Amino acid sequence: MSGLNNILRSSQTVFTFNDVALIFRETNKKSIISKVNYYIKKGQLVRIRKGIYAKDENYNTFELASKIYTPAYISFETVLTQNGINFQFYSQIFIASYLTREITVGNQIYKFKKIKDSILVNPIGIENKNKISIATKERALLDTLYIDGDYHFDNLDSINWNIVNEILAIYKNKRMNKNINELYAKYRQT
Repeated sequence: MSGLNNILRSSQTVFTFNDVALIFRETNKKSIISKVNYYIKKGQLVRIRKGIYAKDENYNTFELASKIYTPAYISFETVLTQNGINFQFYSQIFIASYLTREITVGNQIYKFKKIKDSILVNPIGIENKNKISIATKERALLDTLYIDGDYHFDNLDSINWNIVNEILAIYKNKRMNKNINELYAKYRQT
């Protein structure tokens, strides 16, 4: 029961199979599966997806987004909207990942957009808070331009252009350099 107590006391709301194994301090896969299935039957854990569990149905959707496919981090329109850079509301959660997929868990849509591995695993402009990996607004802007070079941003007032230029180097993309220069020139004119 101490393993379950550790899960229930944790600030984390979503757990992968490996997280559970570490918390239970168990290496025997069959034993872990048996314990997890027992707690699910008792209603003390919820299976969200294969190999991903939650304390209850009120789990953090951003936390889940960071764990469905790894490595991954929340970015694109999700971060841009949260930071007032885009005014359009998106109910989906957008995630940078090693693959492109759209999946639905419960009533939430998760849109994974593929980014080149060398960019995906580079930590510059990625914050890790409470088991959630999320792009800064500058990184999200660059990720968006990387995927869609012709993108309209509603409000660039809060963007730190020095940080944009620091992060820009990881993309190694001449088109993006040109787009950023044009975007910055337009921004300066307003």
